[in-house]
Amino acid sequence: MQPYFHSVTLETENCKGCTICIKRCPTEAIRVRNGKARILELRCIDCGECIRICPNHAKRAIADDFSLLSKYKYTIALPAPSFYAQFSGQDMSISRILQALLQLGFNAVFEVAEAAEHVSLAIRRYIETSSIRPLISSACPAIVRLIQVRFPDLIEHLVPIHAPVDIAARLAKEMVMRKLGLRREEIGTFFITPCPAKVTAIKQPIGFEESWVDGAIPITTVYARMLKVLPCVEDTPGLQQASALGVQWGRATGEEKAIKAPRHVAVDGIHSVIEVLEEIEVGKFHDIDFIECQACRGGCVGGPLTVQNAFRGWVNLEELTKNLPAEIDLGLEKEVDRRWAEGFYSLETEIEPRSILKLDDDLSKAIEKMELLEKTVEFLPGLDCGSCGSPSCQALAEDIVQGLASEGDCVFVLRDGVQSLAEELLELARQVPGSISHHEAADKKVRLRIGERSKSGSPGRPGLSDGLKGRQLGGKKG
Repeated sequence: MQPYFHSVTLETENCKGCTICIKRCPTEAIRVRNGKARILELRCIDCGECIRICPNHAKRAIADDFSLLSKYKYTIALPAPSFYAQFSGQDMSISRILQALLQLGFNAVFEVAEAAEHVSLAIRRYIETSSIRPLISSACPAIVRLIQVRFPDLIEHLVPIHAPVDIAARLAKEMVMRKLGLRREEIGTFFITPCPAKVTAIKQPIGFEESWVDGAIPITTVYARMLKVLPCVEDTPGLQQASALGVQWGRATGEEKAIKAPRHVAVDGIHSVIEVLEEIEVGKFHDIDFIECQACRGGCVGGPLTVQNAFRGWVNLEELTKNLPAEIDLGLEKEVDRRWAEGFYSLETEIEPRSILKLDDDLSKAIEKMELLEKTVEFLPGLDCGSCGSPSCQALAEDIVQGLASEGDCVFVLRDGVQSLAEELLELARQVPGSISHHEAADKKVRLRIGERSKSGSPGRPGLSDGLKGRQLGGKKG
């Protein structure tokens, strides 16, 4: 199996082992062991939620920088619609933002918002031809990976159409190849990205072999340079091409408005998306044609690699699009129809589920581990407190069965084990020959210690419960 690429990585030296991240990760991909977090690569979908909420800045995104431009003869910037939302002001315009990108060293710009118009029309056509309901947008790569990991039965509901950034890169390269006679590999296309999931989607695509995008540079990296050149540039006619519908893909509800499905829903924020996907799994939403799902609250304007607050970004997009055409140009529909017939927008391969819990390659051992897993889940307290370093008791049970944790990692199990051991010691002390006063003194001392342990909840010595492991799993819950 090809190893997974991940754009979200851990800065171990910054991690304080606080366990905040394990409770917010939508795929339970983080554990805290020995006071440090670790990311399970099979489960991670690079949504960036841990980057957003880590108070110690121990998670960061790996992406490209401007040094990569020197590898190509001709470079094209692909600004995400959410990139525009980082700028505001009475004299600000999308044309001026695009001109500033050229000042940073790019030879050309191609709006991802323009490609979003293509994709909107292509999805309209797919909705007309598909009988599956509801259809789920595949534009957000974090959502695609979420479905692969947690909701594999819903893969058939994903719209098998390329995301706007991939279409933008291909359209831009083909245009330059025709006009300048350059080869594909001589042209570099660089996406200005609001999130790490899109970096991962470029480096390791789903549904096709190789991306037409050559690099992904975070909005946070580009923003600082933009502030230096923006005061020196003016509007340049002809640079800005997309309609308001294309640009508004950068925020929640923008995609569904552009697609204009008869019955549609937009949901943003990955935990809200999970709630909707759970309902789709049990047969609800069957009367909805299309669901726009965005991992980030507010849509891409709320991405973890953006600068502006998502709510301010929403307002900025509204201001920047108020003078743009309200509808997609009718002439584009004929072009999309032609390209649709050629399969230009369709994914090349099927989206496959991702297995995250393979207990053992040997079937008989896997069955044994499954039985042990069920017993372990019953034995654990079921509080899902996260104190053990796993996000839930179910996750801890899985870790125990896989040899990645022990029952002693649960503070409640450890406390009960210590108390049980202390009581056994007390009973032994009573049986040792000696004076009555000696027995009473020992009894009082041990009972006092038991009471102190129970009140404080002290976990006792590390690994103490390991010696009781066999007896505990066979007994009742503490």
